[in-house]
Amino acid sequence: MATADVTVRGGGVFGLSVAWECARRGAKVRLIERARIGAGSSGGVVGALAPHVPEQWNPKKQFQFESLVMAADFWAAVAEAGGCETGFARIGRLQPLTDAAAVALAEARVAGAVAHWQGQGVWRVLPVTDFGVLAPRSRSGFVVHDSLSARANPRLLGTALVAAIRAQGGEIVLGDAPDEGTVVWATGLAGLADLLAAFGKPVGNGVKGQAAILGFDAGAVPQVFADGILIVPHGNGTVAVGSTSEKRYDAPDTTDDQLEDVLARACALCPDLAGAPVLERWAGVRPRAVTMAPMLGAWPGREGHYVANGGFKIGFGMAPKVAEVMADLLLAGRDAIPAGFRVEDCL
Repeated sequence: MATADVTVRGGGVFGLSVAWECARRGAKVRLIERARIGAGSSGGVVGALAPHVPEQWNPKKQFQFESLVMAADFWAAVAEAGGCETGFARIGRLQPLTDAAAVALAEARVAGAVAHWQGQGVWRVLPVTDFGVLAPRSRSGFVVHDSLSARANPRLLGTALVAAIRAQGGEIVLGDAPDEGTVVWATGLAGLADLLAAFGKPVGNGVKGQAAILGFDAGAVPQVFADGILIVPHGNGTVAVGSTSEKRYDAPDTTDDQLEDVLARACALCPDLAGAPVLERWAGVRPRAVTMAPMLGAWPGREGHYVANGGFKIGFGMAPKVAEVMADLLLAGRDAIPAGFRVEDCL
């Protein structure tokens, strides 16, 4: 007799989240990870969960918004089931504004946040002097503050999800094991290569990122985003800084001068970080689908097999909603995957 209704291949945030959601709905789940939990980009350090700009609304922005709204309850349930912390907190985000034109544009977006965020968060323009620790430099003297953004500790999430799956009777296999039941391929960069081999055309690519952990206890202050730099305070007395986006690279898991430039820019942006020790430098390759949205749903032409891939930079923020729609599809036959998120959209 089969011991699993659903086999999930891949121990990154998508695979673990889908496995958890299926397990808590009563399915017998087996998750198989050949290397280690968080072996790919889900073993990173940043953990910024943030919405898109509230204008020119589209299915991708709506999907990510819904995921951010449900994140607090989702991660609280994971923590309660397995007894492990996730590092989740809705701390908000600051974005410095460069000049009067940027301030006017940001103020014009307030109405979009009211319309699209449905009272779940606010977008407002405030003087930077309203904020203290980690307040960024702002040439205009103003920042955008959104209250919807959150943070989670990527490595704590992996540990917490494993504990929660096991607490629900799920099986975690490190190594290899047979597939049983419906199979979900959440194998990140390797999965993109498998899909290329199957369809004879690339459905995505890997983008290298470099990031670092600094020893600085900022407390639960807002994260900062400017000029591609993310600065995320975590609850363990550290601040994560990232990241680069490298389509071409020689070594996928080593850091170099590009990270040193990111760190220098972060310290210039938030002078409080000057002199903070670098506790860890990290590099990894993130799977990016050609649509720049997660790639979800049935594997075309492969009965009983499904794909959950392409988290890229927003995988942690998208994971709760990805888990929900995949569990709906696998366990209830209900297809709520929006246009632009399907595997066939990449073919």
